Amino acid sequence: MNTTVNRRSFIQGAVGASTLAALRATGQTATPSASKPLRVAVIGCGVQGCHVLLPAACKERVAALVDPDAAQIQNAFKRIRKVSPETDTSTIRTFSDYRQLFDVMSKELDAVMIATPNHQHALPALLAIRRGLHVYVEKPMTHTLAEARQLTEEARKAGVATQLGNQGQSSEGSRLLCEYVAADAIGPIREVYCWSNRANGFPAEYVRPPVTPIPQGLAWDTWIGPAPFRDYHANLHPHTWHSWRDFGNGSLGNMGCHIMNHPYWALKLGSPSAVEVEELHCEHPECWPVGTRIRWEFPARADMPPVKVYWYDGLAKGTPYSKETVEQRWRHVVDSARNFPPIREELKKKHGPVLPDEGSLLVGDKGLMTIDKHGEGFRMIPEEAHRAFPRPAKTLPRVKGTHQADFFRACRGGAPACSNFNHSGPLAEIVLLGNLAILAGRGRRIEWDGPALRCTNLPELNRHVKIESRAGWSC
Repeated sequence: MNTTVNRRSFIQGAVGASTLAALRATGQTATPSASKPLRVAVIGCGVQGCHVLLPAACKERVAALVDPDAAQIQNAFKRIRKVSPETDTSTIRTFSDYRQLFDVMSKELDAVMIATPNHQHALPALLAIRRGLHVYVEKPMTHTLAEARQLTEEARKAGVATQLGNQGQSSEGSRLLCEYVAADAIGPIREVYCWSNRANGFPAEYVRPPVTPIPQGLAWDTWIGPAPFRDYHANLHPHTWHSWRDFGNGSLGNMGCHIMNHPYWALKLGSPSAVEVEELHCEHPECWPVGTRIRWEFPARADMPPVKVYWYDGLAKGTPYSKETVEQRWRHVVDSARNFPPIREELKKKHGPVLPDEGSLLVGDKGLMTIDKHGEGFRMIPEEAHRAFPRPAKTLPRVKGTHQADFFRACRGGAPACSNFNHSGPLAEIVLLGNLAILAGRGRRIEWDGPALRCTNLPELNRHVKIESRAGWSC
C-alpha cells in the first residue's frame, strides 16, 4: 500500500469518470474545508464507541448518536460532557435506528464511525458509502466474508475515505517490523505465530439463558437487525454478543485484525491458499469455541517463500471451563490456562518473558522477531541480536497523531488512511476465513479460491460466505 499517494489521484485511478461525475454533481465527494469541523455520526455507543470513537469525534463535531439502547445514548452524552465540556450537546441528534439517521440526516453529515456489534457493521457502512459519506468501522470490519469484499469494492468505487479500527496499523512498531523484514534482518520467514488470551466463547454444555423481559429503553428488534430473531436473554447485550455466532466472531474476530495485521503487512500475505483448524476447545452449535488453534497457508509472494501462519486463542485444551473462567473471559486468566503456542514457553525459559500476552512471532531462517497486538514492543530476539542489527532506513510514511486523526485527514482530502479498506478488506477476509474454518470443524482443510471468494473442496461451506439477512435489513 502506498500511503503517500494523493487522494485525488487515488480516487481517479479507482473510480470511473462517469461515476465520479455523478457523485460530484451531488456534492457527495466534496472535500470538507480544513477550517471547519467534520460533521460526524457515531453509530454504536457501547464500550468502543463511547470510550474510543466519541473522544476522537469530539475533536471534530458530533452531529448524531445512534444506538438502540437509550441507556447507551445517555452514557455517550455523559462521556461527551467529560471529554469535551465546551460541546453543545443540545445540537446532537439521537436515533435508535441508523436507517432513520441516513433518511433524515445524510446531507448533514461528512462521516460516520461505526462501533456496533459485528453483525451490524456492513449495512450502516454501505448506506454511508452509497451516500458519499466517509466511513470508519471497528474490526473485524464485517460479520461475513462476502460483506468484507462488498465494502471494499463499493468504497473503492465511491471514492470515499475509509478506515478500519485496528489502531496498531498507525503505530511506529508496525512500520519498523515492515522495514526490518524488508532489510532481511532474520532471513526468509516461513512460520508466523499469533496469539490472544481472549476466550470469547462458551463451552459445549452451555445452554442459552431463559428469555427475560426486554430492558426498558432497549429497541430489541432494532438491536437484532439483520440477524435471525431471538427473544431477549442474558449473556448477549451489551458485550457478550462476541461469543455468539449470529452476532460476533469470537476471539479471532475480536482480536485477529489487530494481531494478524502486522505480519500481514510486513509479509505482503495476500490471500491464503488453504486454512485448517488444528484444535478446538469447547465446541458449541450456537457459540464460538473458548480455545482454537488455526493454520493458514500462504503461497510464495515475489521474493518471499511460502509461509504458514498459526493462530492460538482462549483457553488451553483440558482447562476446566468453570464459573471462575466464565467470569474472567474478558480479563486475563492465569498463564497455565492460556492457549499459547509452545514456542512461547520455550523462549521464556531461554530468554525470559520476551513475548507479550497478545501478539505475534515471526520465525525466520536467521532469527526471530516479535510485536504486540497494537504494534508496540517490536524487537528481534534475543535482545543482543536486536542491538547488533543496524536500524534500517525509514521507508514508510509515519502517522501523525491518532488512528482516528489519520482517518479525518483522509476525509479532508489527504492521503488514504493507513488502514483504508484496500488494506484492511483483504486482512478482514483472512480473519473471517478462520471463522469459516471453525464452522468446518477440526481437521477439515479448506482449499480457498480468494479471488472467487469460495471454498473449492468443501462446497457446502460456501453457504456461510454470504448469509441472508432479515427482511428490511439486507445490504
